Amino acid sequence: MVTVKYLRRILCILLCISIVFVFPSQAFAAMDDDTVDAEDSETEDSSDDSDDSEDSEEDEDAEDTEEIKERIKEKEKEIAQAKEEVENLKTGLTDVEKIKEELETNKNNLTNYVTELDTRLANIQEKIDEYYELISRKELEIKLTTEELNDSIRTQEKQYEAMKQRIKFMYEKGNTLYLELLFSAESFADVINKADYIEALSAYDRNQLDEYVKVTELITLCKEDLETQKDVLDEALLTVQEEEVAINSLIGEKEAQIVAVSSDISDKEAAIREYEEEIEAQNAEIAALEKAVAEEKERLAAANEETRIYDGGMFTWPCPSFTRISDEYGYRIHPILNVEQFHNGVDMAAPYGSSILAAYDGDVIAADYSSSMGNYIMIDHGDGLYTIYMHASALYVSKGQSVYRGEKIAAVGSTGRSTGNHLHFSVRLNGNYVSPWNYIKK
Repeated sequence: MVTVKYLRRILCILLCISIVFVFPSQAFAAMDDDTVDAEDSETEDSSDDSDDSEDSEEDEDAEDTEEIKERIKEKEKEIAQAKEEVENLKTGLTDVEKIKEELETNKNNLTNYVTELDTRLANIQEKIDEYYELISRKELEIKLTTEELNDSIRTQEKQYEAMKQRIKFMYEKGNTLYLELLFSAESFADVINKADYIEALSAYDRNQLDEYVKVTELITLCKEDLETQKDVLDEALLTVQEEEVAINSLIGEKEAQIVAVSSDISDKEAAIREYEEEIEAQNAEIAALEKAVAEEKERLAAANEETRIYDGGMFTWPCPSFTRISDEYGYRIHPILNVEQFHNGVDMAAPYGSSILAAYDGDVIAADYSSSMGNYIMIDHGDGLYTIYMHASALYVSKGQSVYRGEKIAAVGSTGRSTGNHLHFSVRLNGNYVSPWNYIKK
């Protein structure tokens, strides 16, 4: 390496000397005392630098260029990935008509039909949740890419100004700069040092030009990456809208089927009987959960361990996006069966996917699915007080988890025996349903 380095220096010296002999008038014209003194003062420190310092600067320039090359590779990869994401979004839409055809065979059994359709709805909801995560990720990536683009443009502008000044300087000096440096040398060793400086200066110019070209390429790729990321974001937003349309279509199909079965005059008694059996099964399921909690509390009391106590506070409104009360608590004429039935909660109509909140601090004793309640959550607030949240499109808590008043626990939906998006909110005290209005207010 040392031999090669010195060979390069000697070649540089020979080149400069050859310039002197080919253009002698220019060379010696440049040797007036004022010019030499000025250039000596500018280059004295640089020409006396050690070989290690020059090598270090060259290495740093090379590292900067390599870093830009790596960023270019990353951008190319990101662009390809974004284009693939756009295609996947276009081809991954739910085929609603196909689902309806597949469910056709289950229509003779309403319970099976509702359960199967709710499973399909849950799958679509998972896709929507993934799309929302993609949207959040793309919004962040667009922000970061925009910052990277702006940084690269600022770097390019600085490089351009520096190169412009350098080109102007070289144009004004022509070949005389290198001659001035060589002829101002006081010894052969000084000639070697100045030749080495000239070589380093030329390498620096080349590296600066290479880096400028690469930064320009990076800017172009950043702009392309920004456009493709925006394409992904736009496609994801459109896909979410279309998937929500698919969900509403399937919910409408389910509502129509429930109404058709329940309104069949020829088999009205069977429809009422089926409904009552579902309510009985629902009550039995809830009673079993309460019994298990009571037994656990007895065990804790026997062991002198603390159990949850309700402090008497007022509940928060569990469905902040509700638009109206679609059905009240108490006895009323069933809207489909057209017979008097006891309604054990308050129905709050709300947009699909809107938030369901825990009404009060408590422990989740159930977060499950049933064909009548759909996706539901039951919370123990202590002292025999429970709240139940039915027909959710998604559940965000699990059994055994403690929740606080106002915490988001689920999303509004129309799962189970439901004919529209709403929250069915029930309150139980000591094994019986009680009016939710004793604990909440609009």
